[in-house]
Amino acid sequence: GAVYPLVEVVFRGESLPGYVDQKIQSSRDMIAIHDKRLTTLKAKQSKGDAGERSQLASKIRVEKMGREAMVRSVSLFETIRPWMEGRFPTTPYPTLLLLMGFLLVGTVLKLIASVINLMLVQVVTERATMSVRSLFYRHALQLDLDEFGDNGSAELTSRLTNDVGQLSGGINTLLGKILREPLKLLVCIGGAAFICWRLLLLVLIVSPLVALITSTLSRSIRRASKKVMSEMSQMFGMLNDSFAGIRLVKIYNTQASQRAKFQQGLQAYYSRSMRMAFYSTLARNISEFLGTVIVCLGIVAGGYLVINEKTHLLGIRMCLHPLEVGQILLFFGFLIGASDPARKMSDVWSDLQRGIAAAQRVFEIIDRPVRVRNPSNAVSLPRPHREIRFADVHFRYPQGPAVLRGIDLTIRHGETIAVVGPNGCGKSTLISLLCRFDDPQQGVVSLDDTPLNQMRIRDIRKRIGLVTQRTTLFENTIANNIAYGCPRASRERIIEAAKMAYADDFICHKTPAGYDTLLGTRGTRLSGGQMQRIALARAFLRDPDILILDEATSQIDLESEHLINRALTSFLKGRTGLLITHRPSSLVIADRVIVMEEGRVIDSGQHEELLARDRFYQSLCGTGEALIQQAA
Repeated sequence: GAVYPLVEVVFRGESLPGYVDQKIQSSRDMIAIHDKRLTTLKAKQSKGDAGERSQLASKIRVEKMGREAMVRSVSLFETIRPWMEGRFPTTPYPTLLLLMGFLLVGTVLKLIASVINLMLVQVVTERATMSVRSLFYRHALQLDLDEFGDNGSAELTSRLTNDVGQLSGGINTLLGKILREPLKLLVCIGGAAFICWRLLLLVLIVSPLVALITSTLSRSIRRASKKVMSEMSQMFGMLNDSFAGIRLVKIYNTQASQRAKFQQGLQAYYSRSMRMAFYSTLARNISEFLGTVIVCLGIVAGGYLVINEKTHLLGIRMCLHPLEVGQILLFFGFLIGASDPARKMSDVWSDLQRGIAAAQRVFEIIDRPVRVRNPSNAVSLPRPHREIRFADVHFRYPQGPAVLRGIDLTIRHGETIAVVGPNGCGKSTLISLLCRFDDPQQGVVSLDDTPLNQMRIRDIRKRIGLVTQRTTLFENTIANNIAYGCPRASRERIIEAAKMAYADDFICHKTPAGYDTLLGTRGTRLSGGQMQRIALARAFLRDPDILILDEATSQIDLESEHLINRALTSFLKGRTGLLITHRPSSLVIADRVIVMEEGRVIDSGQHEELLARDRFYQSLCGTGEALIQQAA
């Protein structure tokens, strides 16, 4: 569009210097005409009455403005003319070749700049995305444990992958298009304003309507985007449940119901996605239609001025002099050039709204507060401790019933305590408070009279080894699974810990590569007893002051249980042991047994004493013996 007037000059058989000379002469002719008109108007003004003089004064101002415009035009062209002398051809065809050369060079430079721009935008986008993912993951690891329940893991995974991906698209749009497209729009609008700014204002009369519609649809797109991402999180949860419980799905022949459930999720996701696509398409089409309206207004108004050689439209002055065909065509070119980035900006705005919705969901997690925090002035304690004390401890989970009700318990260093009780009585919560996964709402959990909430979380957990009922093994070698938490441990220490846990024999003789055997996801290549012995070796390698076993032997074979109890009897000497169990063979190795019911300690003593006097304890141990017989 910008080259067209120059090409038109060439096709008329003129050169650029000749064109400039012609413009200088025509501008001087117009100055002479304005001077003549001014002389005539001033003569009439001196002879007219007050009303006529006022009207003539207005016309004189217009003529002066026209004359000043022509003077500026002459000054501009006279500045350019000496610079063009000797640099531009004086005949038409070489001038055309030169213009095409400029066009090609300009295109190449534009492409190079575009490549550099795209790469810079991509680098910044990927780095920003990487930083957000790192920040998200860092904070997610600090979240309270209950955040990972009730489908929380799938929700967090979805936000870390899908939502951050949407956020990345928003950042890319913001850096790559939200600056480039408005800049192109402003350049085109500026070019049109340079030709005839009054006519431009007339055709932009529908712009406020565009802004209003875009703003309204943006809110709808943002809400729809949040719902789409929420549905994606639900689908992540379905997939996680299905794949984690694939054995159960297969043995109960529930593939059809799982497919139906997943299909419902897909349908919900499809419906939400289509609604978001509808809003985005509506915004794009409305913007394109209104852009076409603007161009049509420009053609109608500009065509009227050129065809009729007018300077006024509806009684309003649009220009000082009638517009030429080349000027109005260039004006239309700028309007069409502005309509393209305006249309793209509707898509950009939709992408940006999706990015904003994703950012809100991502930073909702990053900004989520955690209940358990490090104290500002942490207290350090020597190792090992003297005692663990629970003093009048009460605890309830958020929006849940009370779990612990006034727990008073002292555990001396070197003592092995077994805790028994029915499901839901608070045994695992007791462990959570000792590991400081949570803090009690009332009462104090302390080491050597120092409340745990006055110690650094890292210092507390360095003292603890934990083996749970659900063994967690990673997709890594057996050696690296044992060394988890002690990454600098030597191979000798790893083997020693495995021997202490009676795991060395099966590792060396029943696995294909010994300690370098790569385990599958969640250790599915091992039996339950083998997995528990690796978990126990991991805890032994940590050399903890406090060893906690939470139902660690409840689902393993008798041989593995016997080996684990032998390992515990040896390892717990000089350490504090806390066993959550109902297995009589594990209760025997405890120095003291704590009986819990409904969040309270109702009895304590040695296993034989309680078995002789406490019917409730007898029922709990009977359950344990039944499990042993069933396993046998």
